[in-house]
Order: sequence, then structure tokens, then C-alpha cells
Amino acid sequence: MDIFMNHQVTFWRPDSEVHEYHKLVVEEPLFIHLHNSPIYTTMRTPGDEIALAAGFCLSQGIINHPDDVESFDFDDKTAPNLVNVTLKSSARGKTGGRYKEGFEVHEPDRGCAERLIDELFRSVGPASDNHPIDIARAFECIDTLSDHQELRRFTRASHAAAAYSSHYDLLSVSEDVGRHNALDKSIGKLLLSGGLPQTAFLALSSRISFELVQKAARAHIPTIISVSRPTAFAVRLASKLNMTLACLAKGPGLYIFCGHHRLTDS
Repeated sequence: MDIFMNHQVTFWRPDSEVHEYHKLVVEEPLFIHLHNSPIYTTMRTPGDEIALAAGFCLSQGIINHPDDVESFDFDDKTAPNLVNVTLKSSARGKTGGRYKEGFEVHEPDRGCAERLIDELFRSVGPASDNHPIDIARAFECIDTLSDHQELRRFTRASHAAAAYSSHYDLLSVSEDVGRHNALDKSIGKLLLSGGLPQTAFLALSSRISFELVQKAARAHIPTIISVSRPTAFAVRLASKLNMTLACLAKGPGLYIFCGHHRLTDS
């Protein structure tokens, strides 16, 4: 399975706009089964699937030693998104299936990624175009995100998620060692304060993964601007949901991967 794909982007700078092709890291679901029963679904870059499953089982207390495992079954030709773990009889009975997280579990095949996208589309629908954003002002918000990262200034080891209104007011900002946690915190603040309807876009310190697009979509926030590039799967999902994804470019400027219509140039 490929780990890169080429994607055409619009490279905006204050004095020009050109089209370029960039490599995106591939993101695909991995289904971990225990004795042919699903226990966990995660998004990952293809490669080292057995190692990932082994590390997950160890960290979750499903196994304590490699000798607890009878086999890791993985076939990258027929089922590239599935690892089935079989424990030795002496190690069984350590889990009750409580590790199922993330997405609804599917029978894994080459169409499973599209079904994840279709399920989310049916759940939240396409984003509205009610929040157009001035691209230069949006660039300023992501370019100055570090100004709101006090923890990062001291530790250099945290991510940030900031939410802005269509008037470029900072509505919430959170830091966390995990990028998913930072976004959950920022969206949670908006939910509790009643600020979600006013939120026009997010500024993130990380790359944009499928899960981060999913979180923004469920919060009905149509635009994400980040420091690092999105994954290929994130672009596919955002395009389906009529969302806008962009990231910082060298120059300075922004790379716009989808939803260019929402970013205006005044």
C-alpha cells in the first residue's frame, strides 16, 4: 500500500497564486481484531501493521509478553487494513472487548475507507458556505498561533487548537501534548460557552488528520488552517463535506488543498 500520493494545491501568496503538486502522506484505517472479533479501529500511515497491533495489545494489557500471542494474522494483499490477534489459551480472558473505539466497526476491505467517509457525510451533511474568510486575515491567525502557546514556549512539546469567528475574534484556544486532545478541549469550551455557532475556522499547530477533520465536521466548523499539511484521507473527507483545508507555505503564504471558494482575497 502506498504511503504517499500527489495532490494539486493552490499556492497563495500576497502577490501571486499558482498551482503546484505536493506529496501527501496516506492515512488509512486499521482494524485490530482479537480472535476474529473487532476490538479497536485507528487511523494510521500504512506500514508496520503487526508492530502497531502488538504495541496496542501490550499497552492495553491484553498481553504482557510476546509469548502470550499465538499469531498475528495480516495479509496486505487481501485485507491490508486488518490484523487479527490470536492469543494462546493460557493468556485468554484478559479483555472483554472494551477497547472498541473511534469509528463504527466494518468488515475490512478496500472500500472501508469510503464507507467511513459516507457514514460521516450522512451524519453531519456538507458544510454550509455561511462563513467566508479573508485569506490574508486567516494567514495572520495561523502565522501568529504560537503567540497563544504559552505551554509550548516553555516546553516545546505541546499542540494548540484555536477557534476564530468570521470577524477574526479568538473564541477559544487550548494546548495539550496531544493534538486530538487540544482540539477536543477547544471545541468543548465552545460547546459549554455557546460559542460554536459563531466559529468560522480553526487554527491548528499540527498536521490535519482524518480524525481532526471529523471532529471539526461534527462541530460544524467548516475551515481548518494548520501549520503542517493534511493527510490524503483528510483531504478526501473534507472535499466530500464541502470543507476548507489549508496550511502554512514557504514564502510566506498558504497551501489550499480543498474548499478554495470559502477563502476570499480582498
